[in-house]
Amino acid sequence: MANIKSAKKRILVNKTKADRNKSIKSGVKTAIKKVYAAIDANDKEAAKAALLAATSALDKAARKGVYHKNTSARKVSRLTLAVNKMA
Repeated sequence: MANIKSAKKRILVNKTKADRNKSIKSGVKTAIKKVYAAIDANDKEAAKAALLAATSALDKAARKGVYHKNTSARKVSRLTLAVNKMA
């Protein structure tokens, strides 16, 4: 354990931020899985609704700095392409 007060604070702050980032990443992954599940079920309406939620979650994660903006854009692009490929 750190001896200096500022180092102790950094440990606590880093833990808080890591927990927040983990929560946001988990939510994004869940949203992405819902899109692919709807695609596999061949349910276009559910896929579009899930895509909207996933896009929102990815954009929010990018704004908060959890994902790089290009990573977020790439994931959104691939999801959109997958949904649009449905019949």
